[in-house]
Amino acid sequence: MFQQARALADLALRRYDALITLYERHGPVFRLGTGRAGYVYLLGPDANRFVFGNQHLFRNREAFESLVPVNGETSLIVSDGEDHRRRRALVRPALHHRQIDRYVRTMAENADRVLDGWADGERVDVYAEFRAAIRRSTIEALFGRRLAADARLVGDGLQPMLEMIDRMPQALRAHRRLRTPAWRRAMAARRVADARVFAEIDRLRRGAADEDDHVLATLVHGRNEEGSGLGDVEVRDQAINLIAAGYDTTSAAMAWAVHALMTEDGVWERAAAEVAAAGPPTAEALRRMPYLDGVVHETLRLRPPGPVSARKVAADFEFAGHRVRAGSMVIYSPYVTHRLPEVWPEPLAFRPERWTDGPRPGPHEFVPFGGGPHRCIGSAMATTELTVMLARLLARATLRPDRRDPRPTGLTAMRPRGGLPATVTSLAPREPAAV
Repeated sequence: MFQQARALADLALRRYDALITLYERHGPVFRLGTGRAGYVYLLGPDANRFVFGNQHLFRNREAFESLVPVNGETSLIVSDGEDHRRRRALVRPALHHRQIDRYVRTMAENADRVLDGWADGERVDVYAEFRAAIRRSTIEALFGRRLAADARLVGDGLQPMLEMIDRMPQALRAHRRLRTPAWRRAMAARRVADARVFAEIDRLRRGAADEDDHVLATLVHGRNEEGSGLGDVEVRDQAINLIAAGYDTTSAAMAWAVHALMTEDGVWERAAAEVAAAGPPTAEALRRMPYLDGVVHETLRLRPPGPVSARKVAADFEFAGHRVRAGSMVIYSPYVTHRLPEVWPEPLAFRPERWTDGPRPGPHEFVPFGGGPHRCIGSAMATTELTVMLARLLARATLRPDRRDPRPTGLTAMRPRGGLPATVTSLAPREPAAV
């Protein structure tokens, strides 16, 4: 009992780094807490392989129940079994690589809008500035200019609930059960965002469509092999899931990437030289930026936006000599996997070249987007958006960090506490070719 208490105290103090200590002490399987408050931890690549390869043993719905107030009852992240397969099949075509290539110009334009508003010597919060840009870029690329014109309305409608679900699950359940004023305000704000999305769905149902509708039109009109599609609520849930997850986690990763560029010796200079040689971002130009791609992947390795994830156990199983009972909550951790020295040489070193020199890691060693049938459907969109926005920043500005070592915070997306303040030390106008 004393060891349990000490481990829980260490976890509260050191968070995910404490999990690495517990892994070193107890191996890939251990339990913390008792009863309904207890969790079974499955850590490391072999654990990831087991979880991703045995989805029939787990359920997502109970594990991600806290996301339902934002993402909805039918969103992919809380869907299981046949419902998940059907919905994912209807969402996937809109996020194919060929589609994402079309969004590069939109992403670059939204990054340039941020940079256009900066001035030499100005102090800016890079996290907040690019969070707004990524929100608009995500909505515009996926859902078109009409909805993007109301990106702030949609974002403001989702933000109170995003802040609500970023608390401990017990606190969220209490707010929900008691219908506290904070809960009612968050729900009222969400209804504003919902109304805007439902208006677009209705417009498309009535036959209005053009090439600017992108993903929303695909969700509304898409049919599977049996000829069935998504209902209005299902379309709303998939759309909000893509918007909320897209900008919340991607903006967190953007902040950590910029922090690494500013603080790691020589990284900004090398990445900026590569961007200058490749030219303004297009789908083809991005392929000429392997080092910047390494910056993105190394950021996702060391600072995965979702440092831990969960599954509810649906049936008893055995792993690494341990029996895990149905009804348990299992935790696996990209953060722990990505920092194990037996998997990653010099795991704490930020080395973008590890992604260009030699073979890349396998699907169970690098898991910032999860894996298996529930792997994040927007992973290619996220990495493309990060690369494009970083490329525009590197092409047009240099920054000096105001804090050398920001602390991570957040449950749903690990972001720098207090944002990412920096001073603009130089700024160039956008090139005509990038407009």
